[in-house]
Amino acid sequence: MIVEEKNNLYPIFLKVHQLNVLLIGAGNVGLEKLSFLLKSSPNAKVQIVAIDILPEVKSLAEKHHIKIIQEAYKVSHLHNKDLVIVATDNNHVNIQAYNDCKKQNLLVNVADTPHLCDFYLGGIVTKGNVKIAISTNGKSPTTAKRLRQFFEEVIPEDINELVQNLNKYRKTIKGNFEEKVETLNKLTEGLIS
Repeated sequence: MIVEEKNNLYPIFLKVHQLNVLLIGAGNVGLEKLSFLLKSSPNAKVQIVAIDILPEVKSLAEKHHIKIIQEAYKVSHLHNKDLVIVATDNNHVNIQAYNDCKKQNLLVNVADTPHLCDFYLGGIVTKGNVKIAISTNGKSPTTAKRLRQFFEEVIPEDINELVQNLNKYRKTIKGNFEEKVETLNKLTEGLIS
């Protein structure tokens, strides 16, 4: 009998402009993680710790008013942080940072090391107020990328207008929660046909 794998991750959308995010590492992988984070949340509160810093990371940090601490990672860098992304090419540092985060009950993602991640950074599609997160359970970033590209193509640019109009309409509907949901479900059935 074949047991089919299932993605049991719970998707959430974090208000990273209200959280203190630490990025450890500022090489190519750090640049990728920082770019991904800022593309989705341009006002994210991020601090970077790294010995070597790519010029592209410096440029992105300046543009988004991100503080860079140019030194080796140490546990004190975790002070007042809510979320940590580790992206160094030093496995010892990655494991140390992971262990330090776990001792302080901090959520941590060690890039390209699924067993050292409390969360994954999946593919994201944003069109106005609509945001779709795509996860392959850490198995295939390429599949997530292709799905992201597909959704970016098929979701119309004016979807934000629909969302805003439905929000206005929702506020006019009378009745309890179930009645409102039923009314909105009937109204939006045409979106999938």
